[in-house]
Amino acid sequence: MSLHEFTGGEPLDREQLSARYRRLATRSSPDGSQVWANWVLRERGSGQAVGTLQATLPVGGPSSGFAEVGWVVASRWQGEGLATEAARALVDRLVRSGWTVAAHIHPGHRASQAVARAAGLAPTTVTHDGETRWLRGPSHTGPP
Repeated sequence: MSLHEFTGGEPLDREQLSARYRRLATRSSPDGSQVWANWVLRERGSGQAVGTLQATLPVGGPSSGFAEVGWVVASRWQGEGLATEAARALVDRLVRSGWTVAAHIHPGHRASQAVARAAGLAPTTVTHDGETRWLRGPSHTGPP
C-alpha cells in the first residue's frame, strides 16, 4: 500500500525532507502554542528506521486540548505490529499523564483503525478534512 494512499500528498524529495526534519527538530510550532514530540521507529533486529511516531501537545497541558498522535510505518514493514506497539505505548503514557488523546484517521484506512483500537482509541462522530477523530482519555470512555 502506498504511504500516501490515505494521507494525500506525494513523497518528499531529499531537500524537502531535510527541511521537514529541520522544522520538526525545533520541537515546537512556529507560534509556540504546541510542543512536537517525534520518534523514529526502528526494527529491533537491524536497528533500521522503519517509521515514525509523533505527538502534538498544547503547551498549556492536558486541560488546554487534545494530545494529537500519528504513526507512519514504511510499506515493507507494515503488518508486523510495529505501529500497534508504538502507538499503544505512547497513548498509554499520555493518558496516564492526564491527556485525552486524539488521532485522525481516514474512514477507509483499516490498518490505522486497527492500530487505534489496539491503543484504546474509539471513533467519534467528528470529522475533519475527511478523517474521523478517534479519542481516548481519562474522561473519555467511548464515542460521544
